[in-house]
Amino acid sequence: MLPILHDPNPELREISDPFDLTSLASPDVQDWLDELVETMKQADGIGIAAPQTGTKKRVIVVQIKNEPHVFINPKIISRSLQTIESEEGCLSVPNVFGMVQRSKRVKVKAWNRKGEKIIIKTDPAEAIIFQHEIDHLDGILFIDKVDHFTRPPRL
Repeated sequence: MLPILHDPNPELREISDPFDLTSLASPDVQDWLDELVETMKQADGIGIAAPQTGTKKRVIVVQIKNEPHVFINPKIISRSLQTIESEEGCLSVPNVFGMVQRSKRVKVKAWNRKGEKIIIKTDPAEAIIFQHEIDHLDGILFIDKVDHFTRPPRL
């Protein structure tokens, strides 16, 4: 299992670098992707981004229909005008929860762990996870977008 960085670690606020797709052929890279998936599972997460484990690369894992999927260099290419508010938490901000407004649906372009380009059209639950995890790649935490905390940070 990889270590999970916690706020206020400054690495969580850095913008991640694009992932080199040619490195996917490496067994070491595939092992690291497996570790990222396993870290999310062991932490009881539904998503995780590489920077949360100290790797400044544009890679996320998202739980879709109870299965973890790796997305490399994900980019939101369109989003619905309709929004949804939901309670979010984060493995990097333990024991803090808050209501966040996000697009109800998004379309995401990414590459899978085989290096194949994919386009995902999300349902509302998946849209929330994708937006949350992609924010991590840009150094943004959900606490930056909270309308109000349902379980606030302890001071």
